Amino acid sequence: MNEKAHRLATAIDHVGVAVPDLDAAIEFYRDTFGLELAHVETNEEQGTREAMMRVPGDDGTGTAIQLLAPLGPDTPIGKFLERKGPGIQQLALRVTDAQAASDQLRAKNLQVLYENPKPGTENSKANFVHPKSTGGVLLEIVEPAAD
Repeated sequence: MNEKAHRLATAIDHVGVAVPDLDAAIEFYRDTFGLELAHVETNEEQGTREAMMRVPGDDGTGTAIQLLAPLGPDTPIGKFLERKGPGIQQLALRVTDAQAASDQLRAKNLQVLYENPKPGTENSKANFVHPKSTGGVLLEIVEPAAD
């Protein structure tokens, strides 16, 4: 493995879980596993209402569970739920530069969904690698917002 590819991802940022009811899912992860609600927002462009759940004491550098509820049936998460039901929808890898990571992945002939990263949760920059390029897993690359 070359050194540059080795440095592409800096951490597992989060695991995205598609849910039909965001409030019920927040309650489940809080009451069952003791996770804390770190952030909730609506992403109109992606058609989701989403929440980040973290273990107590996580300062945002650990791995989160991102709960994703659709704003409607014709959104990507709405369609995912219709096809597969609730469950893991994507695995997100943290990167320092989402545009450079997108370009590097594209240069490796991977199918990157967007030409340029799009706004993600908490003002991050995000792009996705199609499951056909990754052995069946939708991978998200996430550049956290600058502090």
